[in-house]
Amino acid sequence: MSDFAIFQTGGKQYRVKTGDVIKVEKLDADGDVTFDHVLMIGERVGTPTIDGAKIIATVVEQKRNDKVLVFKKKRRQNYRRTRGHRQFVTVLKIKEIVG
Repeated sequence: MSDFAIFQTGGKQYRVKTGDVIKVEKLDADGDVTFDHVLMIGERVGTPTIDGAKIIATVVEQKRNDKVLVFKKKRRQNYRRTRGHRQFVTVLKIKEIVG
């Protein structure tokens, strides 16, 4: 077992250790999730991925992230709009890094 790993999901890359709790883009999953797109484990770098490596995580909850406010304005036109957006996320706890 190594100290950290970098994997990719939802178009983003995450640096994790065993026991970490992270938020990722929404996954349609319950129970355990396995990620095969592992880019790096410790000092070992993949080209582009490491063959046979995987990260096993447990779904803690499905929820929505904090609200992001978007404010639009056009000067001297009396135009102001405020929009809010809450992204759906999946909270994961990293169980094991298999290299």
